[in-house]
Amino acid sequence: MTTPQPAPGRARQDAIYRPGALGVAPTVPTDVAELERRARAALSRKAWAYIAGGAGGGATMRANRAAFDRWQVVPRMLHATTTRDLTTTVLDTELAAPLLLAPVGAAGLVTDDADLLIAQGAHASGVPYVFSCQGCSPMEETAQAMAGTPFWYQLYWSTDEGLVDSMIGRAEAAGAQALVVTLDTTMLGWRTADLDLGSLPFARGQGIAQYTSDPRFMQLVRERLADTARAAQSLGIDPRKPLQAARAAKGGVGTLLSMSREHPGGVRDNLRSPEPRAAVETFLDIYSNPALSWEHIATLRERTRLPVVLKGILHEDDARRAFDAGVDAVVVSNHGGRQVDRSIAALDALVRVRDAVGPEPTVLMDSGVRSGADLFVALALGADACLLGRPHVYGLAIDGAAGVSAVIDNVLAELDLTMGLVGAATIADITRELLVEA
Repeated sequence: MTTPQPAPGRARQDAIYRPGALGVAPTVPTDVAELERRARAALSRKAWAYIAGGAGGGATMRANRAAFDRWQVVPRMLHATTTRDLTTTVLDTELAAPLLLAPVGAAGLVTDDADLLIAQGAHASGVPYVFSCQGCSPMEETAQAMAGTPFWYQLYWSTDEGLVDSMIGRAEAAGAQALVVTLDTTMLGWRTADLDLGSLPFARGQGIAQYTSDPRFMQLVRERLADTARAAQSLGIDPRKPLQAARAAKGGVGTLLSMSREHPGGVRDNLRSPEPRAAVETFLDIYSNPALSWEHIATLRERTRLPVVLKGILHEDDARRAFDAGVDAVVVSNHGGRQVDRSIAALDALVRVRDAVGPEPTVLMDSGVRSGADLFVALALGADACLLGRPHVYGLAIDGAAGVSAVIDNVLAELDLTMGLVGAATIADITRELLVEA
């Protein structure tokens, strides 16, 4: 006779309280504010700016949190709910819980092999990971690190259609179970934390491993090198300004070294080669397409067998049009507040989108989710599942793959306990009737 496994909430509490009785506190804090504080202490200024920063004055990030604060859970009593089932299925991907890890670009700012460590943490907790198109490891290597746990692939639509097809084909071959097209970053938003440091990781070769591992992209790099005028493109330094030129010379050494480390091959050979810089310049030229339109999306049914997910939907009319066009799912998202300052909060948009499209279409949500209680609220307001962004990267900064897993386990433990305390035995039981708007 098998012994029943403890529910995620009780199991996580036990894993923390038992060592605690011996004076051992958890490495990764369970408190959201403390998690953020500890991660900031562990990160460089540039890494913190990129991971934690938002657009403009940060109004959208604040709105994301304020939207969650407007909703309150109403627990029901005497429901005799002793077991919970957190499992669900989204687009034929079986989920142990309605949670996926969101794509976070240039995570190599946090630590070497960041994407592989995130994948290992996701696998340890049994949660799918949406690979970032701006990853620091090729998708094929990250897929191996998932060790059989499902994953999806995020696509930034390049200006080169051949590269779009190549990325899609590689994602299919690697075993991705869905294609997530990010719509809201056809150009970078006004990210003041990065701007004030003059910091763009891609300009140093960080976050472009999906590109430098791609045969079509490297063909474009070779074409650039053959074009001597483009290969000699200036980085924008004015030699008539000696102080700027001196600082640029010092910074240029670090940038050249970074490009050489990030580019495939040996660092010493890359330092002697024009290819790493040409790869960066090629990426900056083509990485995203400001002309992206519904006509582009309509071509996907002929270009991939994967379910198509559109990420970045905030208006109910866009959601309706997506489903009318045959898209399989949407992610209601404002990119974690990183693209448009004073944007509508993602949770508020979720309510409007779900009301508009009805109960059947698959709607996911990200931006502002920090805890199991947040996840419960988003599910009650109509999300089929949520994507968790910054918190898992904070866990990575504190304790590598184990830190990623700890953050996931903490979120799911709180979701499980919240379900048990309010009387929701399954994910389907989490409904708007369990909430009131403050």
